[in-house]
Amino acid sequence: MKYKRLGLIVAFCFVSWLVLALVIFSDNLSKKIDVETRKGSLLKYIQELELQISQQEETYKLLVEKLKKLTPRPENVVPAMELKRILDYEPRTSSLAIRKDVLQEKSVILPVLVFSCNRPDIRRSLDGLLKYRPEAKKFPIIVSQDCAHGATAKVIRSYSDASQVTYIQQPDQSEPIVPPGEAKFKGYFKIARHYLFGLKQIFRTFNYTAVIIVEDDLDVAPDFFSYFASTYQLLKNDPTLWCVSAWNDNGKATLVDMQQGSQLLYRSDFFPGLGWMITKELWDELEPKWPKSYWDDWMRRPEQRKDRACIRPEISRTRTFGKIGVSNGMFFDKHLKYIKLNEMPVDFSTQNLSHMVQTAYDADYFRHVYSLPVVSASDVRTNTNLPFDGPLRITYHTKDTFKNAAKLLGLMDDFKSGVPRTGYHGIVSVFLNGRRVYLAPHSNWKGYDLTWS
Repeated sequence: MKYKRLGLIVAFCFVSWLVLALVIFSDNLSKKIDVETRKGSLLKYIQELELQISQQEETYKLLVEKLKKLTPRPENVVPAMELKRILDYEPRTSSLAIRKDVLQEKSVILPVLVFSCNRPDIRRSLDGLLKYRPEAKKFPIIVSQDCAHGATAKVIRSYSDASQVTYIQQPDQSEPIVPPGEAKFKGYFKIARHYLFGLKQIFRTFNYTAVIIVEDDLDVAPDFFSYFASTYQLLKNDPTLWCVSAWNDNGKATLVDMQQGSQLLYRSDFFPGLGWMITKELWDELEPKWPKSYWDDWMRRPEQRKDRACIRPEISRTRTFGKIGVSNGMFFDKHLKYIKLNEMPVDFSTQNLSHMVQTAYDADYFRHVYSLPVVSASDVRTNTNLPFDGPLRITYHTKDTFKNAAKLLGLMDDFKSGVPRTGYHGIVSVFLNGRRVYLAPHSNWKGYDLTWS
């Protein structure tokens, strides 16, 4: 009996040991199986990730090949910096987004329309345009000639024969009907008629979507084409703009920032002309009511401008050498021949121009101008009795106070439909004696007075 109990105890202990060992072994086995399962899942995840990376690399290669075809380069190479500028990569989604504005800027064709009459010196203008033109396909040059002047036609044909420009001629050489007392201004009627012909050719016959307009007496800056190509999207997308101009009416070397001014752009209510760009949409609006004469002053009327602005540079991208013309050299000796042509090229394609959109521009501009201390024009001219070395404001209240201040500072002092040259909401910005100066109306300005002309 004693041995029987002892046997039972031993058997119970043995069975208990077996059960405990089985539990421990099963737990270890389960853990091992779980680890193996995880290892398999991890390997599968890595393989899937490698496949995605490989597929993404193939996508990049295909996109680069497409970009090479869109933007031909020497040896068919797309520079790394340009690729970086064009492409936006979002790593969280592994997606490749193309900046549509940049691609549109690259694909749009911006013809240069050169208006000509009887100036054989057009060779100077055409040589400058051809010298700085980066790409013939993107910037075709079209010369429209009026007057049927033989010597000028011969010069233009020498370029068209070499396939450098397209040559068109104004067919209407009749004498325009001029109102009584305006016979001496007949030339202005011919010019308006020629502009109508040339712009209709650009937008109706050639069917372009925008145009850069110059005349045959303009030199252009080295970055002339970069300036217009890069501001095109601003003009296209901001409905408060209606033109881009290369010209600063107050752009004398003594009135612009020669150190930092090459990159500076402004909004202006004054239509500058002298190298300017418009879109087909604007021409659709203007063509039906195009004037018989004085087209530039007509453009400055409020019923045409409709409170829209133009972009203009601190330092001009054009300069006129045409003293002799229909205007008989008006303003040339006093102002125009002193306009500074930009000599420090800017690659505007690398500039962020979003601050030029009205919603961003106005608040900062007006806040800055009207926070500045007020001084007199005479103190600015003599550079005496000034509170500090920074920017300043000169206030005007009447037409006469503006004209007096403008004359003291060496600015053009005339108005067109109440708008001073380069003015934006009445504010004229210049750089004089090493400082920025704003000639500005009172802060409660109510708008332009049409009697100020």
